[in-house]
Amino acid sequence: MDNSFSLFLDFYLEVWRTSSFSNLEKIIAQEYKAREITAGKIVDFGYKESLEGWEQGFHFAKENHAQWKLKVVSILSLREHETMAIISATLALDGKTLDTANLFFQTFKKYNNNDWKLVRSYIEAGVMLDETISMKEHT
Repeated sequence: MDNSFSLFLDFYLEVWRTSSFSNLEKIIAQEYKAREITAGKIVDFGYKESLEGWEQGFHFAKENHAQWKLKVVSILSLREHETMAIISATLALDGKTLDTANLFFQTFKKYNNNDWKLVRSYIEAGVMLDETISMKEHT
């Protein structure tokens, strides 16, 4: 795996954990495209809608003093300058982790100067947590 991606992924996860919208906004590419599946319903969206969703999620986490629980399930090199990270994410409220998580299949592309950007996502929302997606936090 490209060392610059490893460093970037650590930064990205820290941005997520701290609900830093201003930093996240810089990571998402203008041409970003995504698909989310929630209770069998498919929703496709782009850059603007993604930012609105992240902003709402980060606001909720901060307002409720919640902690993001993130786990990198896998990292796959797709092609030169593109890497996918599969990440499970849930929240802990009042010290109790939710029973469900969202599973993010996120594709990142390396631009000039090792500048990584999120370009595509496929998200399975509301996945039940079990042994398959244990929530050991990424360190």
